[in-house]
Amino acid sequence: MSNLDIERIKGLLGTHENFPKEGIVFKDMFPVFQDPTAVEALICNIVHHINSTYAEKIDVVVGLDARGFLFGPLVALRLGAAFVPVRKQGKLPGQCVSAVYEKEYGQDVFEMQKDAVKEGARVIVIDDLIATGGSAGAAGELIRKCNAVTVEYVFIMELDFLEGSKKLDAPVYSLIHL
Repeated sequence: MSNLDIERIKGLLGTHENFPKEGIVFKDMFPVFQDPTAVEALICNIVHHINSTYAEKIDVVVGLDARGFLFGPLVALRLGAAFVPVRKQGKLPGQCVSAVYEKEYGQDVFEMQKDAVKEGARVIVIDDLIATGGSAGAAGELIRKCNAVTVEYVFIMELDFLEGSKKLDAPVYSLIHL
């Protein structure tokens, strides 16, 4: 992705001060979806990165609740991989594995259907933003509980000053560094 594309996408991001609570600056991806060319540039960049970095096939793309659901299926389709959602507790039917994690503004529980990721599967985790690394780390834990392997974590934005990527068990690829 060119610097021009990155600057264009940065310009499309919404910024909301004190959301969801006092002291948090929320970066909003939804305005990017008003520009189909920007979305196409994001998806093409991610797919190109994965295909040029990993020779072995990616079996599953795991998208994190909820913005990872927007990018994950598009990336999975282009990789010829399955898409599996990681959701907040109580939102998925059937037998689930769960992981508790700390967010920058509280604690939460993520779940994934146990049979959705097969043993030995090669997995990419995708979300819009990495801050403290709590939710992505929980997704990695869920993948390990299914005896699969996280190949890489992919984010549209990374808040570098929080150093969340240092807490993860696989390489991290972020398009935009804030």
